[in-house]
Amino acid sequence: MREYTTPGEVPVSSDESLTDALWALAEEHPHRPVVARRVGDDFEEWTTRRFVDEVRAVARGLIGRGVETGDRVAIYAGTRVEWTILDFAIWAAGGVTVPIYDTSSADQVEWIVSDADVTVIFIENAELQSVFDEVSEGLPRCEQRFVIEDGALAELAAAGEDVGDDVLDARAAAVGGDDLATIVYTSGTTGRPKGCVITHYNFIWDAEQVGAASTAFLRPGSRTLLFLPLAHIFARVIQTTAFRRGVLLGYSSGIEHLREEMGIFHPDFLVAVPRVFEKVYNNARQAAIADGKGKIFDKAAAIAVAYSRGLQDGRIPLGVRFLHGVFDKLVYTKLRAAMGGNVKHAVSGGAALGERLGHFFTGIGVLVLEGYGLTESTAGASINQAEAYRIGSVGRPVPGASARVGDDGELHLKGGHIFQGYHNNPEATAEILTDDGWLRTGDLGDIDDDGFVRITGRMKEIIVTAGGKNVAPAVLEDRLRSHALVSQSMVVGDGRSFIAALITIDEEALATWAQTNDKPSGSLEELRDDEDLVAQVQSAVDYANRAVSRAESIRQFRILPQDFTVGDELSQKMSVKRHIVAERYADVIEAIYAESSPASS
Repeated sequence: MREYTTPGEVPVSSDESLTDALWALAEEHPHRPVVARRVGDDFEEWTTRRFVDEVRAVARGLIGRGVETGDRVAIYAGTRVEWTILDFAIWAAGGVTVPIYDTSSADQVEWIVSDADVTVIFIENAELQSVFDEVSEGLPRCEQRFVIEDGALAELAAAGEDVGDDVLDARAAAVGGDDLATIVYTSGTTGRPKGCVITHYNFIWDAEQVGAASTAFLRPGSRTLLFLPLAHIFARVIQTTAFRRGVLLGYSSGIEHLREEMGIFHPDFLVAVPRVFEKVYNNARQAAIADGKGKIFDKAAAIAVAYSRGLQDGRIPLGVRFLHGVFDKLVYTKLRAAMGGNVKHAVSGGAALGERLGHFFTGIGVLVLEGYGLTESTAGASINQAEAYRIGSVGRPVPGASARVGDDGELHLKGGHIFQGYHNNPEATAEILTDDGWLRTGDLGDIDDDGFVRITGRMKEIIVTAGGKNVAPAVLEDRLRSHALVSQSMVVGDGRSFIAALITIDEEALATWAQTNDKPSGSLEELRDDEDLVAQVQSAVDYANRAVSRAESIRQFRILPQDFTVGDELSQKMSVKRHIVAERYADVIEAIYAESSPASS
């Protein structure tokens, strides 16, 4: 059994709560900008003092409206500054935050509010209120309901006018590290979501270790633009770490405005899921092709990858170094400008990035540091560091944390970030936590001699063909998604005679491709069987197959009629819900294997 523990743990007091650092920051740096939100064509920056005043006003209002220590308060909204204000205000009032994705269905909302015993809910807007109203009659315990865009925070501030600062300070001071901070429900790729119980200590410990491992960009005065959902633990750990490290946290008004807002806000670093980096690359390549410069872009991309590999190996060939300088002026500068011009570091998490993209971005001057974690590990379990990284790995465990690989190949984690268990679910807790405190991740992994962790697949996703061959679908699926036209993919073949794949098309990229290739329409419905499109997807399959043996290779594929969507076939972190896709496209899968010869579609 291979095991590694990273030295350098940052000590965290068991008495500390998540608001303690915020109060201290307001005293020490009252005029430092800490958050910024879009107002018109610019971003309005708030000082620490202004932000803390907002938090305290809302916290007094919660107390004034009867919220007691330990009460569960839900936030059903997308990422916005009010989300963060509410989060800290709930903690200051002694409450427990229960996040709900703004893409959640009515049934999911009902389950989370009911299971967590939520008594107060903050709903973003009228649209989400209508979703909540579908199930509200079955939630009598959730008596207080506020709509953020209808002035909820101002309403609370008024409700707390008679609550003294001494009352709030006493309530906040009574909260310690062992107290519950949040119940975060997993995305539920199978069955109902499970509520992960996370304490103040878990949260603070992980934020401190992530901060210590990321001093190259998590430092006073640096800027980042937050667009990941705050309902996900990954974004909330970044939120918490940013405050503790003096980072200015900007709030994007939506992923559709991201490129424009990066040009306005000029972040120094980004935090994203792999799909964002894939889109940046694919959009740039498609734009180059449309301008008749596709070959130049592809050469520039190849040189960027070679340059990055040379950096990692400690030797960059002279020809690569020369061409890198040429392409930096012609291509790379424009790519960095598309991300705001100042981004030098990025963190990727939630799914595998892939070595090709990692080397590409490093080669153009944006070091993408891949990390790894689960909700059950308060997100940050391992991360590459600017001073010590290996592209293709998810880095070493955060300082003070341990990782090991069991005899069955499963990765286990241990440290102050490991959650307390699943809410109201002792059976599931016993399955995932060992008696001596290790978290069974369900992921297959490896740890090299220097402690760098690699994720090789999911234990439950391993496909065993009829011939007894074990196939890890992640390797194939990651490579398929690297093609500009491929949005999502799912490899199938469990108990079958060969491996096949279901593939969805990125319709935005398809429109550009269709125009460049003189197609009469950019519609997927009309192009789905187009021989040129099928050939493009076949090239993606061929590229994926180069990473595996013949027995593991994709022998057939089908292009599906529509893309997967978050909350339906995709989880909130963009993972494919395999059981949903398998059920929905059962007839397509059966048709593949009904054919006698496994030749490519």
